[in-house]
Amino acid sequence: MEGDKYLQQFLAETSMFNSIVLGHLLPSSWWVTLPHFLQTWLRNYIAGTLLYLISGFLWCFYIYYLKRNVYVPKDAIPSNRAMLLQIYVAMKAMPWYTLLPAVSEYMIENGWTKCFSSISEIGWFAYIIYLPMYLVIVEFGIYWMHRELHDIKPLYKYLHATHHIYNKQNTLSPFAGLAFHPLDGILQAVPHVIALFLVPTHFRSHIALLFIEAIWTANIHDCIHANLWSVMGAGYHTIHHTTYKHNYGHYTIWMDWMLGTLLHPEDDHSCQRAQKLR
Repeated sequence: MEGDKYLQQFLAETSMFNSIVLGHLLPSSWWVTLPHFLQTWLRNYIAGTLLYLISGFLWCFYIYYLKRNVYVPKDAIPSNRAMLLQIYVAMKAMPWYTLLPAVSEYMIENGWTKCFSSISEIGWFAYIIYLPMYLVIVEFGIYWMHRELHDIKPLYKYLHATHHIYNKQNTLSPFAGLAFHPLDGILQAVPHVIALFLVPTHFRSHIALLFIEAIWTANIHDCIHANLWSVMGAGYHTIHHTTYKHNYGHYTIWMDWMLGTLLHPEDDHSCQRAQKLR
């Protein structure tokens, strides 16, 4: 009975999220009769699309227009056509991307994971211990998934190459962050779901981290090297797009450092000019 109570909490929470997003953006007749799973997918699709487009437009407006030639040299600013193509690729994949959080929520609602609904269930100390463990699993998983998408030639040719057509500074933009083949994007996000089976995870933190991916990936594709030690920022990721064999990590440089695939922006000439403009 106690387990059923917790599962009902998850269901009530996801239903509340559905009502907030769908209830404010769509006529009720469009969604209230849909099965709960489809409501959840639709909510994630709308929220993911809005987050991607709004954050991308604001980011590009700031770095390419308000701060023109401050962060990115004029000849490194991507064309409008290039950015529109990235949006097109991302929008084709978005229905599939947002299926993953819908599936993870379904598994959580059915009690298949180690998720918990409220931090009060385990206490703040345990939460602070478990969250870094979750992030370590995600970092490890994304590093190896990303690296294998390069090393296994069919995976690169048929999946990851879609993203790597953006291989120069003047072809990279925040909109490139989600411009993947749908299966590629899902595979690189799967470690977030695997972690749910390995470490107790706060449900809202899991959902928030999945959607923060849209902002993080926009950040690491803007070609601006923030020079924050240990963070896998855009300076490192730009090198990945130009050499194809370095800096596979996601949030930090640690996996690349331990496995010999790290190349610092200071050691790569393609980043020198952008750094001098800062």
